[in-house]
Amino acid sequence: MKKLLTAVMALSVFTAYSQNREKLVPYVKPIIGTQRMGHTYPGATVPFGMVQLSPETDTIGYEQNGKYNPDVYKYCAGYQYDDKSIVGFSHTHFSGTGHSDLGDFLIMPTVGELKLNPGTADKPRSGYRSAFSHQNEVSQANYYKVKLDDYNIQAELTTTTRVGFHQYTFPKSDQSHIVLDLMSGIYNYPDKNVWTYVHVVNDTLVTGYRQTNGWAKNRVLYFAMSFSKPFTQHGFRNYSKREVYRGFWGKFNQTKNFPEIAGPQIKAYFDFKTEEGEKIKIKFALSPVSMDGALANMRAEATSWDFDKVKAAGQQQWENELDKVVIQSNNREQKENFYTAVYHTLINPTIYMDVDGQYKGLDQNVHKANGFTNYTTFSLWDTYRALHPLFNVIAPERNADMIKSMIAHYEQSPEHMLPIWSNSGNDNWCMSGYHAVAVIADAVAKGNTNFDVNKALEACVVTARHRDYEGIGLYMDKGYVPDERSGVSVSNTLEYAYDDWAIAQMAKKLGRNDIYEEFNKRAQNYKNVYDPAVGFMRPKLANGTFRKNFDPLTTINQGFIEGNAWNYTLFAPQDPQGLINLMGGSKRVVRYLDSLFTMHLPDAFFAETEDITRDGIIGNYVHGNEPSHHVAYLYNWTDQPWKTQERVRMILPKMYKPTPDGLGGNDDTGQMSAWYIFTNLGFYPMAPGNDEYALGSPAVNGATLNLTNGKVFKVTVKNQGDKNVYVQKVLLNGKPLTGLSIKHADIMNGGELVFYMSNKHK
Repeated sequence: MKKLLTAVMALSVFTAYSQNREKLVPYVKPIIGTQRMGHTYPGATVPFGMVQLSPETDTIGYEQNGKYNPDVYKYCAGYQYDDKSIVGFSHTHFSGTGHSDLGDFLIMPTVGELKLNPGTADKPRSGYRSAFSHQNEVSQANYYKVKLDDYNIQAELTTTTRVGFHQYTFPKSDQSHIVLDLMSGIYNYPDKNVWTYVHVVNDTLVTGYRQTNGWAKNRVLYFAMSFSKPFTQHGFRNYSKREVYRGFWGKFNQTKNFPEIAGPQIKAYFDFKTEEGEKIKIKFALSPVSMDGALANMRAEATSWDFDKVKAAGQQQWENELDKVVIQSNNREQKENFYTAVYHTLINPTIYMDVDGQYKGLDQNVHKANGFTNYTTFSLWDTYRALHPLFNVIAPERNADMIKSMIAHYEQSPEHMLPIWSNSGNDNWCMSGYHAVAVIADAVAKGNTNFDVNKALEACVVTARHRDYEGIGLYMDKGYVPDERSGVSVSNTLEYAYDDWAIAQMAKKLGRNDIYEEFNKRAQNYKNVYDPAVGFMRPKLANGTFRKNFDPLTTINQGFIEGNAWNYTLFAPQDPQGLINLMGGSKRVVRYLDSLFTMHLPDAFFAETEDITRDGIIGNYVHGNEPSHHVAYLYNWTDQPWKTQERVRMILPKMYKPTPDGLGGNDDTGQMSAWYIFTNLGFYPMAPGNDEYALGSPAVNGATLNLTNGKVFKVTVKNQGDKNVYVQKVLLNGKPLTGLSIKHADIMNGGELVFYMSNKHK
């Protein structure tokens, strides 16, 4: 009886809290980052949703005259804010990446003459695209609306986890169309489509699939498409030019009202007669397994044609997630920045399985996720740094499932490796290191181990011993990757050493001293590419000498990936004190850091690096690219730790604004946003793989973390102000902190962290 009364009282308190608290979804502005470098998209999705239903604003191809077309880079998310026309609405997108794929199953509503060519930006009326205005555009969490000016059609989009829900309000017309462009895609090129199939089941239901060969080498996605109103007729166009053998299908007229079509380059259209203001709705479900799977997903998740109900349900999912971190702030712009950052961190990784748990693995077989949710879209070079550590705080159960997904990836991988950059049952093999091991080690260090830790350790070790992957064999033999072996030899050496440290920490915790000794030794390899003669990390030749031609300011052909020696020399977050000693001690490192933040880096030094632009640079510090994200916190290990507080508070308003161009670099599936969240709260995971957070300077007035274990952790800030960036003292649960860090358990056990701020440093 006592337990029942306690439960009732707790429910009453929670209900009262839920009813009285401020709604947070209105602060989410998905339009942030859609201009210039952010590479986010403004469309609709639910947390970690398999569908990302969003507009495309151009059809730039990946290649031009047989070579890479640099203009395609702007369209990693399919949408650029400065564009004047919309091509259509597709169902899959990456959020904030610096390379791309996806853009599957583009739908465009039109009226008048049927057009199946999208047209071009300079001649928009040559195709089915339409002009639009940002004045008639609404972008919210799980809701997007825009008026298509050329057709006087209002388009509205919302989603469930696996279903895109379209609502198009048409004018009166006898020539209303829904175009389904199965050739369209992001980072597209003529041969990207391997095969496409469409089956018109009846006058309201269409199913099919598409196989593509892009960033993901072998990706197959199935769909089921249901209309709220029967179409009057339909047709196909087969644009395939190089089908040598077409069989005997010429006995049929496949172009009009035929029930199926197949080929690499297919477009379909569906005709309607509409009255003024009539709404045609579409449910478009995805599956990685089969057309039947897509149909089952639709029937499970989108049970009615009530668009507003689906929108509200998705927005409630966002409310539930946003409520895990509630900040106190009197500044609306800060709230918009903060909650949009939380929103961006909860888009990826994405769920990759049907409602029954089935998904296609790297071995091209169908598997079932028993007892966990299977995820994909692991941009691990970016996200091991802060995004996955954030999940260990606010979404630990999901992070454990993500690790189970990584272990399944390892077991199904023909290469027998953990993911490097995985997408849709593929590995894209993009970027440096093998950072899945850091994600796994971080979860082990923080006690979030609802997975087979011994299997996980085995996967980490096998991956790190994979001798024929990007110089690992030579790294094991020599203690560094030779310059002759790799154009990013220094980056690889530094990032392998970090990952090896993470493996060592995990092995130590699990009592595997043999593995600990091996990888703890490997973790020191970062020292092998430091040249004391010049004071920088530097490419080293196989004979043990340093490369002669070397420029520490240049980002191209200097041994680093997306960065220069000035930034990468500081990359040993696993051993900050060792790095400081290596570089000559505290005073020298402080001078180095001060110079990094205050010097000027001329444009010529990063002109050929598309991932680094002036938007993301402060001095020579490149916040718009991940290898520098720990750098401001390095002052904590010097004799001037107050400069960490000064620097992070300077970075926040420079790199994050609640505007379309408000991100100083690619959001990289949430990493830039995760940095923003941690730094606003006053602590940061300097070295994922241990259980500590370096203290900084909180920028909010306070915050409440509503943890999934039922406990509450509060951050209280005394004397907050724009000039009060320096921390005078910190109390944890009423007791003074003597160091410059807190532990993960301090957060997860609940309690209060109190910062006392001042405009003068100690």
